[in-house]
Amino acid sequence: MKICATMKKFPGGMMVIPLLIGCAVNTFVPQCLEIGGFTTALFKSGQSTLVGLFIFCSGATINVKQVGKPLYKGAVLTILKLVIGVIIGYLLNLIFGPAGILGLTPFAVISAVTNSNGAIYTALAKEFGDDTDVGAIAVLSLNDGPFLTMIALGTTGLASIPVLSIVAAIIPLIIGMILGNLDSDFRDLLSKGLNMILPVNGFVFGANMSLVDIAKAGVPGILLGLITVFSTGVLTYIIYSAIRRKPDPMGMAIGTVGGNAVATPASVAMADPSLEPYVESATAQTAAAVVITAILTPILTGWVSRRASKKLALKAAASSLEDKEN
Repeated sequence: MKICATMKKFPGGMMVIPLLIGCAVNTFVPQCLEIGGFTTALFKSGQSTLVGLFIFCSGATINVKQVGKPLYKGAVLTILKLVIGVIIGYLLNLIFGPAGILGLTPFAVISAVTNSNGAIYTALAKEFGDDTDVGAIAVLSLNDGPFLTMIALGTTGLASIPVLSIVAAIIPLIIGMILGNLDSDFRDLLSKGLNMILPVNGFVFGANMSLVDIAKAGVPGILLGLITVFSTGVLTYIIYSAIRRKPDPMGMAIGTVGGNAVATPASVAMADPSLEPYVESATAQTAAAVVITAILTPILTGWVSRRASKKLALKAAASSLEDKEN
């Protein structure tokens, strides 16, 4: 049976599908996950360990030897993604308070919008960019997991995040990064671990939710996806193209929510328990946004790339005609 291949056909499927299965099990037969021992430890109460392991493996994929254009491009895209997400979340909190509007909370917005799907970005960079665009993923990987979200929520006052909690969140990343850069074999080993952890992580987060939460995420989740696409996709494309002084579709390519962002709300709430009431809804909304952005972003990236190519072709033709006339 091609279970894995089938899951990969769905946007964010390796994270979202296990999440839905875990959610269904927890809704209809929760006692299956509460028998204790290794079963409960792995499939129900293992959130902290799995997230820590995911961050550790993610760190190993960051190559500090990537310098020059990849570093520059990755840094610009990461900063734009973070700043835009923080501004939207902060304004939402300023106007409507922590409860947000239409069921969409500032906590959910910052958790989702500041995180991008590295796999989709890399695929789009290979198709519509060049080697330096692909290399930028080394820096973009920093927005995987809760680290930047914690900093964003803490600096804006939307959460009370102890400095030690931020340090605790980044230590696995740093250790993974050190090991990955000291030994390429370690990098290969740990990067492969990401693929294994992702579906298990999805199931565990689903096992702490119910189908009612998923249903409630309907409209807010779709709205969160659209906000992400148009703010850190379309808007970033405009800003990034202005910075690059030419149309660059890679600005559009980061308008996604990464599948691992589903883990961010629970991770942040571990550092600030006051956010716990919003974790279930934020997690469900993020899961919905993963799917929405994974569908829309590649379509829009392809469109802006073709549009940019046509403009360059017309400009080249006009320039050639002008030279002939002269």
